Amino acid sequence: MKNHSAIAFILLGLTDDPRLQVFLSLFLFLTYIFTVAGNLIIILLTLVDSHLKTSMYFFLRNFSILEIIFTTVCVPRLLYSLTTGDKSVTYNACVIQLFFVILIGATEFFLLTAMCYDCYVAICKPLHYTIIMNERGCTILVLCCWLIGLIVILPPLILGVQLDFCNSNLIDHFGCDASPLLNIVCSDAQFVEQFVLIMAVLTLIVTLVCVFVSYTYIVKTILRLPSAQQRKKAFFTCSSHMIVISITYGSCIFIFIAQYLNHPFDDEPFHLYTTE
Repeated sequence: MKNHSAIAFILLGLTDDPRLQVFLSLFLFLTYIFTVAGNLIIILLTLVDSHLKTSMYFFLRNFSILEIIFTTVCVPRLLYSLTTGDKSVTYNACVIQLFFVILIGATEFFLLTAMCYDCYVAICKPLHYTIIMNERGCTILVLCCWLIGLIVILPPLILGVQLDFCNSNLIDHFGCDASPLLNIVCSDAQFVEQFVLIMAVLTLIVTLVCVFVSYTYIVKTILRLPSAQQRKKAFFTCSSHMIVISITYGSCIFIFIAQYLNHPFDDEPFHLYTTE
């Protein structure tokens, strides 16, 4: 199947139960609307409110933009499959979705690290905060997050698009993801699988180490504050970011364990479906 443009994959989705599909469609639609609306409100408020012109809200605005892109890449396609029953997706559409999902995911990790650095400067170097975290510096940090995310995903993606699919076109997932796609290639995908795993683990470990080191200095600085009120205020400043960090890294570690250590290879029979 060298002609990749003629390939169409079949997404097995979440369930074949019609009643459950209706419930999931309604739930996902409402969740998507509230997610996009909530993030748009955050973006609008941080743009128009003069009190929110700080670096913390600048990073929060960019994080909201990433969330809107991420959910838009994933949810509408899933809603289309649930409501119409059309589970087919072309090769090009699948690659585009995979590209943006991984790019946004990697960029979010580096942006969370940048937000952690912002907390570190605010608490550990308060007198230099406005100098270090000025508008130009924050913009450079955000652009670096996008650039590093792109550098991380391009090499494995370029290798992946050269693989041939002939074992099956059934993707055991509700969207195009790296692990189920690698399960249906007939080329030798061992190197690509290892490369993807290495890049993902490196991204996770590098950002996690940066976060851990930053918060180690933050906690030490807070504990040295003379006033209990000052310590409480400092902890409150970082508490929301710490919760997001815990949820993000905890869920990703769980996904890595589930997909790369316990995920069995599919034994589906060959089932060719093309757009022609």
